[in-house]
Amino acid sequence: MDRNSARPSARPRLVVLYALFMVSLLALSGCSKQQTLQALFQKSTPHEAYARQLHQAGLDRRPAGRAWLGAAAQALRDSLVVALPFAETGYFRPERPAAASYRYAVRAGEQVHVSLALAPGVNARVFVDAFAVEPGRNLQPISSADTLVLDFRYRAENDGQHLLRLQPELLAAGRYTLRLSREPSLSVFPVQGRTDAAVGSFWGAARDAGARQHEGIDIFAPRGTPAVAAVAGTVTRTGETPLGGRVVWLAADGRPDHLYYAHLDKQLVTAGQRVQPGDTLGLVGNTGNARTTVPHLHFGIYRGGRGALDPFPFVQRPAKPAAAPTGPDRRGELVRLRRGAALQAAANLKQGLAAGVASIPPKMPLLVVGQQGAALRVQLPSGETGYVPAQGVVGAAATPLRRVNLRAGAELQALPTAAAPAIGALAAGTAVAVLGQADAYSLLRGPKGETGWAIL
Repeated sequence: MDRNSARPSARPRLVVLYALFMVSLLALSGCSKQQTLQALFQKSTPHEAYARQLHQAGLDRRPAGRAWLGAAAQALRDSLVVALPFAETGYFRPERPAAASYRYAVRAGEQVHVSLALAPGVNARVFVDAFAVEPGRNLQPISSADTLVLDFRYRAENDGQHLLRLQPELLAAGRYTLRLSREPSLSVFPVQGRTDAAVGSFWGAARDAGARQHEGIDIFAPRGTPAVAAVAGTVTRTGETPLGGRVVWLAADGRPDHLYYAHLDKQLVTAGQRVQPGDTLGLVGNTGNARTTVPHLHFGIYRGGRGALDPFPFVQRPAKPAAAPTGPDRRGELVRLRRGAALQAAANLKQGLAAGVASIPPKMPLLVVGQQGAALRVQLPSGETGYVPAQGVVGAAATPLRRVNLRAGAELQALPTAAAPAIGALAAGTAVAVLGQADAYSLLRGPKGETGWAIL
Protein backbone atom coordinates (compact mmCIF):
# COMPACT_ATOMS: atom_id res chain seq x y z
CA MET A 1 0.00 0.00 0.00
CA ASP A 2 1.32 3.45 -0.79
CA ARG A 3 2.15 6.01 1.86
CA ASN A 4 -0.85 8.20 1.10
CA SER A 5 -3.60 5.64 0.62
CA ALA A 6 -2.73 3.20 3.39
CA ARG A 7 -3.66 5.44 6.31
CA PRO A 8 -7.48 5.38 6.26
CA SER A 9 -7.80 1.62 6.18
CA ALA A 10 -4.70 0.70 8.25
CA ARG A 11 -5.25 2.99 11.26
CA PRO A 12 -8.00 0.94 13.07
CA ARG A 13 -5.94 -2.22 12.84
CA LEU A 14 -2.84 -0.42 14.09
CA VAL A 15 -4.68 1.08 17.05
CA VAL A 16 -6.01 -2.33 18.11
CA LEU A 17 -2.63 -3.97 17.63
CA TYR A 18 -0.91 -1.22 19.58
CA ALA A 19 -3.37 -1.62 22.46
CA LEU A 20 -2.83 -5.37 22.56
CA PHE A 21 0.91 -4.88 22.38
CA MET A 22 1.01 -2.40 25.27
CA VAL A 23 -1.28 -4.47 27.46
CA SER A 24 0.83 -7.56 26.80
CA LEU A 25 4.06 -5.75 27.61
CA LEU A 26 2.60 -4.40 30.84
CA ALA A 27 1.81 -7.98 31.76
CA LEU A 28 5.54 -8.64 31.83
CA SER A 29 5.66 -6.85 35.17
CA GLY A 30 3.83 -9.85 36.61
CA CYS A 31 6.61 -12.28 35.69
CA SER A 32 8.13 -14.21 38.54
CA LYS A 33 11.30 -13.03 40.24
CA GLN A 34 13.07 -16.11 38.88
CA GLN A 35 12.11 -15.22 35.30
CA THR A 36 13.29 -11.65 35.84
CA LEU A 37 16.67 -12.77 37.18
CA GLN A 38 17.08 -15.23 34.30
CA ALA A 39 16.42 -12.43 31.82
CA LEU A 40 18.94 -10.17 33.56
CA PHE A 41 21.76 -12.69 33.56
CA GLN A 42 21.12 -14.38 30.20
CA LYS A 43 23.49 -12.90 27.62
CA SER A 44 21.52 -11.97 24.53
CA THR A 45 21.43 -9.41 21.76
CA PRO A 46 18.84 -6.60 21.82
CA HIS A 47 16.98 -8.42 19.03
CA GLU A 48 16.90 -11.68 21.00
CA ALA A 49 15.77 -9.86 24.14
CA TYR A 50 12.93 -8.21 22.22
CA ALA A 51 11.87 -11.56 20.71
CA ARG A 52 11.84 -13.02 24.22
CA GLN A 53 9.58 -10.16 25.35
CA LEU A 54 7.16 -10.95 22.55
CA HIS A 55 7.08 -14.57 23.68
CA GLN A 56 6.57 -13.69 27.34
CA ALA A 57 3.75 -11.30 26.40
CA GLY A 58 2.05 -13.90 24.21
CA LEU A 59 2.47 -11.77 21.10
CA ASP A 60 4.32 -14.57 19.30
CA ARG A 61 0.94 -16.30 19.04
CA ARG A 62 -0.74 -13.31 17.43
CA PRO A 63 -0.52 -12.57 13.69
CA ALA A 64 1.66 -9.47 14.06
CA GLY A 65 4.12 -11.17 16.41
CA ARG A 66 4.35 -14.26 14.21
CA ALA A 67 4.91 -12.06 11.17
CA TRP A 68 7.70 -10.15 12.96
CA LEU A 69 9.50 -13.33 14.01
CA GLY A 70 8.99 -14.84 10.56
CA ALA A 71 10.44 -11.76 8.87
CA ALA A 72 13.51 -11.92 11.14
CA ALA A 73 14.17 -15.56 10.20
CA GLN A 74 13.45 -14.99 6.50
CA ALA A 75 15.93 -12.12 6.34
CA LEU A 76 18.72 -14.45 7.44
CA ARG A 77 17.91 -16.85 4.61
CA ASP A 78 17.28 -14.34 1.80
CA SER A 79 19.82 -11.53 1.91
CA LEU A 80 20.50 -8.93 -0.76
CA VAL A 81 24.06 -8.77 -2.15
CA VAL A 82 25.83 -5.40 -1.87
CA ALA A 83 29.37 -4.08 -2.22
CA LEU A 84 31.01 -1.78 0.32
CA PRO A 85 30.85 1.17 0.59
CA PHE A 86 27.06 1.04 0.45
CA ALA A 87 24.22 3.42 1.21
CA GLU A 88 20.49 2.87 0.99
CA THR A 89 17.40 4.69 2.15
CA GLY A 90 14.51 2.57 3.32
CA TYR A 91 10.99 2.69 4.68
CA PHE A 92 9.36 0.99 7.68
CA ARG A 93 5.71 -0.06 7.24
CA PRO A 94 3.70 -0.39 10.47
CA GLU A 95 1.00 -2.62 8.97
CA ARG A 96 3.39 -5.32 7.73
CA PRO A 97 6.40 -6.32 9.89
CA ALA A 98 9.51 -6.79 7.79
CA ALA A 99 13.29 -7.02 8.00
CA ALA A 100 16.01 -6.13 5.51
CA SER A 101 19.30 -8.00 5.18
CA TYR A 102 22.47 -7.31 3.23
CA ARG A 103 25.35 -9.65 2.38
CA TYR A 104 28.84 -8.29 1.64
CA ALA A 105 32.41 -9.55 1.29
CA VAL A 106 35.02 -8.74 3.94
CA ARG A 107 38.78 -9.18 4.34
CA ALA A 108 40.55 -10.15 7.55
CA GLY A 109 41.75 -6.97 9.26
CA GLU A 110 39.12 -4.64 7.86
CA GLN A 111 36.86 -2.69 10.16
CA VAL A 112 33.23 -2.45 9.07
CA HIS A 113 31.48 0.81 9.91
CA VAL A 114 27.69 0.60 10.28
CA SER A 115 25.70 3.83 10.47
CA LEU A 116 21.92 4.07 10.69
CA ALA A 117 20.13 7.43 10.54
CA LEU A 118 16.42 7.71 11.24
CA ALA A 119 14.35 10.47 9.69
CA PRO A 120 13.18 13.27 12.00
CA GLY A 121 10.19 12.18 14.05
CA VAL A 122 10.96 8.44 13.83
CA ASN A 123 11.12 7.20 17.42
CA ALA A 124 11.09 3.49 16.67
CA ARG A 125 13.60 1.09 18.15
CA VAL A 126 15.61 -0.60 15.38
CA PHE A 127 17.72 -3.74 15.79
CA VAL A 128 20.94 -4.17 13.80
CA ASP A 129 22.77 -7.51 13.84
CA ALA A 130 25.90 -8.58 11.97
CA PHE A 131 26.68 -12.25 11.28
CA ALA A 132 29.51 -14.21 9.67
CA VAL A 133 28.33 -16.51 6.87
CA GLU A 134 30.29 -19.76 7.11
CA PRO A 135 29.56 -22.60 4.63
CA GLY A 136 27.93 -25.60 6.27
CA ARG A 137 27.41 -23.81 9.59
CA ASN A 138 24.75 -21.65 11.18
CA LEU A 139 25.27 -17.90 10.97
CA GLN A 140 27.78 -16.78 13.58
CA PRO A 141 26.82 -13.57 15.49
CA ILE A 142 29.51 -10.88 15.35
CA SER A 143 28.05 -7.61 16.60
CA SER A 144 24.65 -6.23 17.56
CA ALA A 145 23.08 -2.89 18.38
CA ASP A 146 19.77 -1.10 18.60
CA THR A 147 18.85 2.56 18.28
CA LEU A 148 20.60 3.41 21.53
CA VAL A 149 23.75 3.06 19.39
CA LEU A 150 23.05 4.19 15.83
CA ASP A 151 26.70 4.13 14.80
CA PHE A 152 29.11 1.26 15.50
CA ARG A 153 32.15 -0.55 14.14
CA TYR A 154 33.37 -4.11 14.23
CA ARG A 155 36.47 -5.87 12.95
CA ALA A 156 36.49 -8.73 10.42
CA GLU A 157 38.69 -11.53 11.73
CA ASN A 158 38.64 -13.66 8.56
CA ASP A 159 38.09 -13.32 4.84
CA GLY A 160 34.54 -14.22 3.92
CA GLN A 161 30.95 -13.06 3.75
CA HIS A 162 29.06 -11.10 6.39
CA LEU A 163 25.34 -10.47 6.68
CA LEU A 164 23.71 -7.45 8.30
CA ARG A 165 20.06 -7.65 9.37
CA LEU A 166 18.02 -4.51 10.00
CA GLN A 167 14.61 -4.82 11.68
CA PRO A 168 12.43 -2.30 13.54
CA GLU A 169 10.15 -3.11 16.45
CA LEU A 170 6.47 -3.78 15.89
CA LEU A 171 4.40 -0.82 14.64
CA ALA A 172 7.47 1.12 13.53
CA ALA A 173 6.85 3.64 10.77
CA GLY A 174 9.13 6.03 8.94
CA ARG A 175 12.24 6.34 6.86
CA TYR A 176 15.88 5.54 7.45
CA THR A 177 19.27 5.68 5.75
CA LEU A 178 21.76 2.85 6.21
CA ARG A 179 25.45 3.23 5.37
CA LEU A 180 28.08 0.49 5.36
CA SER A 181 31.76 1.17 4.76
CA ARG A 182 35.16 -0.40 5.34
CA GLU A 183 38.02 1.12 7.34
CA PRO A 184 41.50 0.02 8.49
CA SER A 185 41.49 -1.69 11.88
CA LEU A 186 44.99 -0.48 12.78
CA SER A 187 44.79 2.93 14.41
CA VAL A 188 48.07 4.27 12.95
CA PHE A 189 49.83 3.65 9.62
CA PRO A 190 53.19 1.91 10.33
CA VAL A 191 55.38 4.50 8.54
CA GLN A 192 55.14 8.07 9.76
CA GLY A 193 53.75 10.52 7.21
CA ARG A 194 52.85 7.80 4.71
CA THR A 195 49.58 6.16 3.58
CA ASP A 196 48.73 3.00 1.66
CA ALA A 197 49.73 4.91 -1.49
CA ALA A 198 53.36 4.24 -0.47
CA VAL A 199 52.91 0.46 -0.67
CA GLY A 200 54.92 -0.75 -3.67
CA SER A 201 55.02 -4.52 -3.19
CA PHE A 202 52.01 -6.49 -2.07
CA TRP A 203 51.10 -9.74 -0.35
CA GLY A 204 51.71 -12.91 -2.37
CA ALA A 205 54.22 -11.48 -4.84
CA ALA A 206 56.81 -14.02 -6.00
CA ARG A 207 60.20 -14.03 -4.28
CA ASP A 208 63.46 -15.94 -5.04
CA ALA A 209 62.34 -16.87 -8.58
CA GLY A 210 59.02 -18.18 -7.30
CA ALA A 211 60.45 -20.33 -4.51
CA ARG A 212 58.44 -18.39 -1.93
CA GLN A 213 55.82 -15.67 -1.69
CA HIS A 214 55.91 -12.25 -0.10
CA GLU A 215 54.37 -12.49 3.37
CA GLY A 216 53.68 -8.82 3.88
CA ILE A 217 53.71 -5.44 2.19
CA ASP A 218 56.63 -3.11 1.41
CA ILE A 219 56.12 0.55 2.33
CA PHE A 220 58.63 2.83 0.60
CA ALA A 221 59.98 5.92 2.34
CA PRO A 222 63.32 7.78 2.64
CA ARG A 223 65.99 6.26 4.86
CA GLY A 224 65.54 7.37 8.45
CA THR A 225 61.75 7.82 8.26
CA PRO A 226 60.25 6.66 11.59
CA ALA A 227 58.60 3.22 11.58
CA VAL A 228 55.95 3.52 14.27
CA ALA A 229 53.73 1.28 16.37
CA ALA A 230 50.44 0.75 14.56
CA VAL A 231 48.77 -0.41 17.80
CA ALA A 232 49.35 -0.39 21.51
CA GLY A 233 51.34 -3.42 22.63
CA THR A 234 54.57 -4.94 23.88
CA VAL A 235 57.81 -5.34 21.97
CA THR A 236 58.51 -9.07 22.18
CA ARG A 237 61.73 -9.33 20.18
CA THR A 238 64.39 -7.34 18.36
CA GLY A 239 67.39 -8.63 16.48
CA GLU A 240 68.96 -9.15 13.07
CA THR A 241 68.27 -11.91 10.53
CA PRO A 242 69.63 -12.67 7.03
CA LEU A 243 66.28 -11.95 5.35
CA GLY A 244 64.74 -9.26 7.53
CA GLY A 245 67.89 -7.44 8.57
CA ARG A 246 67.21 -5.42 11.68
CA VAL A 247 63.71 -6.36 12.88
CA VAL A 248 61.19 -5.55 15.61
CA TRP A 249 58.29 -7.78 16.70
CA LEU A 250 55.29 -6.15 18.43
CA ALA A 251 52.50 -8.09 20.17
CA ALA A 252 49.20 -6.20 19.94
CA ASP A 253 47.17 -5.66 23.09
CA GLY A 254 43.89 -7.59 23.27
CA ARG A 255 44.29 -9.52 20.01
CA PRO A 256 46.40 -12.50 18.88
CA ASP A 257 48.29 -10.49 16.25
CA HIS A 258 52.07 -10.00 16.08
CA LEU A 259 53.32 -7.11 13.93
CA TYR A 260 56.65 -7.55 12.15
CA TYR A 261 58.87 -4.62 11.12
CA ALA A 262 61.86 -5.52 8.92
CA HIS A 263 64.81 -3.97 6.98
CA LEU A 264 65.18 -1.25 9.63
CA ASP A 265 68.19 1.02 9.51
CA LYS A 266 68.06 1.36 13.31
CA GLN A 267 66.02 -0.20 16.14
CA LEU A 268 64.96 2.25 18.85
CA VAL A 269 63.14 -0.11 21.26
CA THR A 270 64.04 -3.17 23.30
CA ALA A 271 62.24 -6.41 24.13
CA GLY A 272 59.67 -6.02 26.89
CA GLN A 273 59.10 -2.33 26.20
CA ARG A 274 55.49 -1.07 26.21
CA VAL A 275 54.52 1.21 23.32
CA GLN A 276 51.50 3.22 22.27
CA PRO A 277 50.19 3.89 18.74
CA GLY A 278 52.55 6.30 16.99
CA ASP A 279 55.61 5.55 19.15
CA THR A 280 58.77 5.15 17.06
CA LEU A 281 60.08 1.57 16.90
CA GLY A 282 62.93 2.15 14.45
CA LEU A 283 63.98 3.91 11.27
CA VAL A 284 63.29 2.82 7.70
CA GLY A 285 66.29 1.30 5.92
CA ASN A 286 67.29 -1.55 3.59
CA THR A 287 69.11 -4.06 5.80
CA GLY A 288 68.97 -7.83 5.31
CA ASN A 289 68.15 -9.11 1.84
CA ALA A 290 66.91 -5.60 0.89
CA ARG A 291 70.40 -4.13 0.73
CA THR A 292 70.21 -3.87 -3.08
CA THR A 293 66.83 -2.06 -3.02
CA VAL A 294 65.79 1.44 -2.08
CA PRO A 295 64.86 1.93 1.60
CA HIS A 296 61.47 0.59 2.66
CA LEU A 297 59.71 -1.07 5.57
CA HIS A 298 58.62 -4.68 5.19
CA PHE A 299 55.48 -4.86 7.32
CA GLY A 300 53.91 -8.20 8.22
CA ILE A 301 51.16 -9.48 10.50
CA TYR A 302 51.19 -12.97 12.00
CA ARG A 303 48.45 -14.59 14.06
CA GLY A 304 48.96 -17.43 16.49
CA GLY A 305 47.79 -20.75 15.06
CA ARG A 306 47.25 -19.25 11.62
CA GLY A 307 50.50 -17.77 10.39
CA ALA A 308 50.91 -14.80 8.08
CA LEU A 309 47.99 -12.56 7.10
CA ASP A 310 47.75 -10.00 4.32
CA PRO A 311 48.45 -6.69 6.12
CA PHE A 312 46.93 -4.47 3.44
CA PRO A 313 43.29 -4.65 4.66
CA PHE A 314 44.56 -3.68 8.14
CA VAL A 315 46.00 -0.39 6.81
CA GLN A 316 44.02 0.40 3.65
CA ARG A 317 42.46 3.85 3.66
CA PRO A 318 38.66 3.86 3.79
CA ALA A 319 36.94 4.27 0.45
CA LYS A 320 34.98 7.44 -0.17
CA PRO A 321 31.59 7.01 1.57
CA ALA A 322 28.74 6.00 -0.67
CA ALA A 323 26.43 8.90 -1.42
CA ALA A 324 22.81 8.68 -0.37
CA PRO A 325 20.41 8.27 -3.31
CA THR A 326 19.43 11.45 -5.13
CA GLY A 327 16.39 12.26 -7.20
CA PRO A 328 12.72 11.64 -6.36
CA ASP A 329 12.08 9.87 -3.08
CA ARG A 330 9.96 6.86 -4.07
CA ARG A 331 10.03 4.98 -0.79
CA GLY A 332 6.56 3.81 0.18
CA GLU A 333 5.28 4.21 -3.38
CA LEU A 334 3.59 1.48 -5.41
CA VAL A 335 5.17 0.95 -8.83
CA ARG A 336 5.05 -1.49 -11.74
CA LEU A 337 7.68 -2.52 -14.27
CA ARG A 338 7.36 -1.15 -17.77
CA ARG A 339 8.09 -4.67 -19.01
CA GLY A 340 8.54 -8.02 -17.28
CA ALA A 341 11.93 -8.67 -15.69
CA ALA A 342 13.69 -10.66 -12.99
CA LEU A 343 13.95 -9.45 -9.42
CA GLN A 344 17.65 -9.09 -8.63
CA ALA A 345 19.41 -10.03 -5.40
CA ALA A 346 22.21 -7.50 -5.97
CA ALA A 347 21.99 -3.72 -5.86
CA ASN A 348 24.55 -3.65 -8.68
CA LEU A 349 22.08 -4.72 -11.35
CA LYS A 350 24.79 -5.40 -13.97
CA GLN A 351 26.49 -7.89 -11.68
CA GLY A 352 23.21 -9.44 -10.57
CA LEU A 353 21.64 -10.17 -13.95
CA ALA A 354 22.40 -13.86 -13.64
CA ALA A 355 21.08 -14.01 -10.08
CA GLY A 356 17.41 -13.22 -10.53
CA VAL A 357 15.40 -14.47 -7.55
CA ALA A 358 11.89 -14.14 -9.01
CA SER A 359 10.16 -13.27 -12.26
CA ILE A 360 8.02 -10.12 -12.18
CA PRO A 361 5.23 -9.64 -14.73
CA PRO A 362 4.57 -6.03 -15.76
CA LYS A 363 1.12 -5.99 -14.12
CA MET A 364 2.41 -6.91 -10.65
CA PRO A 365 2.47 -3.99 -8.17
CA LEU A 366 5.71 -3.52 -6.24
CA LEU A 367 6.16 -1.58 -3.02
CA VAL A 368 9.33 0.53 -2.97
CA VAL A 369 11.00 -0.11 0.40
CA GLY A 370 14.47 1.27 -0.38
CA GLN A 371 16.63 3.18 -2.85
CA GLN A 372 20.26 2.52 -3.70
CA GLY A 373 21.95 4.31 -6.57
CA ALA A 374 20.11 3.55 -9.80
CA ALA A 375 18.21 0.69 -8.18
CA LEU A 376 15.01 0.47 -6.16
CA ARG A 377 14.58 -2.19 -3.49
CA VAL A 378 11.03 -3.45 -3.87
CA GLN A 379 8.76 -5.89 -2.10
CA LEU A 380 6.51 -8.24 -4.04
CA PRO A 381 2.98 -9.07 -2.83
CA SER A 382 4.42 -12.45 -1.76
CA GLY A 383 6.85 -10.66 0.59
CA GLU A 384 10.02 -11.32 -1.44
CA THR A 385 12.37 -8.38 -1.76
CA GLY A 386 15.03 -7.48 -4.32
CA TYR A 387 16.19 -4.80 -6.71
CA VAL A 388 14.83 -3.43 -9.99
CA PRO A 389 16.16 -0.50 -12.07
CA ALA A 390 14.62 2.83 -11.08
CA GLN A 391 14.31 3.84 -14.72
CA GLY A 392 12.30 0.72 -15.51
CA VAL A 393 9.23 1.45 -13.36
CA VAL A 394 6.08 3.58 -13.54
CA GLY A 395 3.98 4.81 -10.64
CA ALA A 396 0.99 2.54 -10.12
CA ALA A 397 -1.28 5.32 -8.83
CA ALA A 398 -0.39 7.70 -11.65
CA THR A 399 -0.82 5.06 -14.36
CA PRO A 400 -3.43 2.51 -13.22
CA LEU A 401 -4.04 -0.54 -15.36
CA ARG A 402 -7.67 0.53 -15.80
CA ARG A 403 -10.58 2.26 -14.07
CA VAL A 404 -13.85 0.43 -13.45
CA ASN A 405 -17.10 0.70 -11.51
CA LEU A 406 -17.62 -2.27 -9.21
CA ARG A 407 -20.49 -4.51 -10.31
CA ALA A 408 -20.84 -5.83 -6.76
CA GLY A 409 -19.52 -4.92 -3.35
CA ALA A 410 -15.90 -5.92 -2.70
CA GLU A 411 -14.12 -6.74 0.53
CA LEU A 412 -10.54 -5.45 0.49
CA GLN A 413 -7.83 -7.78 1.78
CA ALA A 414 -4.36 -6.96 3.05
CA LEU A 415 -2.69 -9.51 0.76
CA PRO A 416 -3.64 -11.36 -2.45
CA THR A 417 -4.43 -14.63 -0.63
CA ALA A 418 -7.65 -16.19 0.61
CA ALA A 419 -6.33 -16.29 4.18
CA ALA A 420 -5.42 -12.57 4.31
CA PRO A 421 -7.41 -10.40 6.75
CA ALA A 422 -10.01 -7.95 5.48
CA ILE A 423 -9.02 -4.29 5.88
CA GLY A 424 -12.02 -2.52 4.34
CA ALA A 425 -14.93 -2.74 1.90
CA LEU A 426 -16.25 -0.92 -1.14
CA ALA A 427 -19.90 -0.76 -2.17
CA ALA A 428 -21.29 -1.84 -5.55
CA GLY A 429 -20.99 0.89 -8.17
CA THR A 430 -17.88 2.45 -6.56
CA ALA A 431 -15.40 3.83 -9.08
CA VAL A 432 -11.98 2.26 -8.46
CA ALA A 433 -8.54 2.31 -10.03
CA VAL A 434 -6.86 -1.06 -10.62
CA LEU A 435 -3.23 -0.48 -9.58
CA GLY A 436 -1.93 -3.96 -10.27
CA GLN A 437 -2.60 -7.65 -10.65
CA ALA A 438 -1.29 -10.76 -8.85
CA ASP A 439 -2.82 -14.00 -10.12
CA ALA A 440 -6.62 -13.70 -9.71
CA TYR A 441 -6.41 -10.72 -7.35
CA SER A 442 -6.52 -7.04 -8.32
CA LEU A 443 -5.10 -4.24 -6.19
CA LEU A 444 -7.87 -1.65 -5.96
CA ARG A 445 -7.84 1.96 -4.87
CA GLY A 446 -11.14 3.61 -4.00
CA PRO A 447 -12.20 7.27 -4.25
CA LYS A 448 -11.06 7.98 -0.64
CA GLY A 449 -7.72 6.27 -0.99
CA GLU A 450 -8.92 2.89 0.29
CA THR A 451 -6.45 0.33 -1.03
CA GLY A 452 -6.56 -3.44 -0.88
CA TRP A 453 -6.77 -6.69 -2.83
CA ALA A 454 -9.97 -8.21 -4.23
CA ILE A 455 -11.12 -10.63 -6.91
CA LEU A 456 -13.20 -8.76 -9.48
